[in-house]
Amino acid sequence: MEHLLGLLRIHIHRGVNLAVRDMNSSDPYVVVRLGKQKLKTRVVKKNLNPEWNEDLTLSVADSNLPIKLTVYDKDTFTLDDKMGDAEFDIRPFLEAMKMQLGNLPSGTIITRVKPSRDNCLAEESCIMWTDGKVVQDMVLRLRNVECGEVEIQLQWIDVPGSRGLHM
Repeated sequence: MEHLLGLLRIHIHRGVNLAVRDMNSSDPYVVVRLGKQKLKTRVVKKNLNPEWNEDLTLSVADSNLPIKLTVYDKDTFTLDDKMGDAEFDIRPFLEAMKMQLGNLPSGTIITRVKPSRDNCLAEESCIMWTDGKVVQDMVLRLRNVECGEVEIQLQWIDVPGSRGLHM
């Protein structure tokens, strides 16, 4: 793991207005993928606005790889249905980390990432200095589905002995 840059903690906050896949609701869960890594949240039963509030932690070796997020509807007897997907770029977040900021007032906005055709942001995403850490809040609009958004927050964890971001 000599190429490890560090760990990215993705807080999967909640889903908003997710698509209906079972009769009148869905049993959604989120899968996050980066390279060969794949992590998933628990299933929230019968809820189109689920609150997962779960942390998923990925090892990051290549900052250019996008992170893929997919929402699925848990089915008992058949394959789980897809309820849309999104992709996000962690480069703006890592650039903010590299600034090695310190002693900023909590709540200071370091960078704003605007929604564009090239990203899945539903609204402007702020990279902020909060309680001594750099965090990025994102609202991702799900693709390949009629509706739905997922709110997440990124946070970086430096690993002792890893290459780190200070290259």
